[in-house]
Amino acid sequence: MFAILNSWLQRRRAIRWRWQADARRLVREDERGAYYEAQRLAARALAAGSGAEFAHWAKVAAEVARISPRADMDLATVHAIVDAELRRAGRP
Repeated sequence: MFAILNSWLQRRRAIRWRWQADARRLVREDERGAYYEAQRLAARALAAGSGAEFAHWAKVAAEVARISPRADMDLATVHAIVDAELRRAGRP
């Protein structure tokens, strides 16, 4: 039982490390636009039907919001990004 729990914890840590690392990378590359880029990637994953990738990029966006005081976060812009990505993928 301990081995199963330990394995589960290691998988969860790896998942958490991945979205935290992606958030730090986006902030490093473009701090002001990092939140929008994470939202764009989440919308792209949603349009492609990849629930796991959508969840990953949604967590990255939340982490960017948490760690970056200079990231732009306008809800109207996020809606425009999602609409554009869904149109790009041919979804209504």
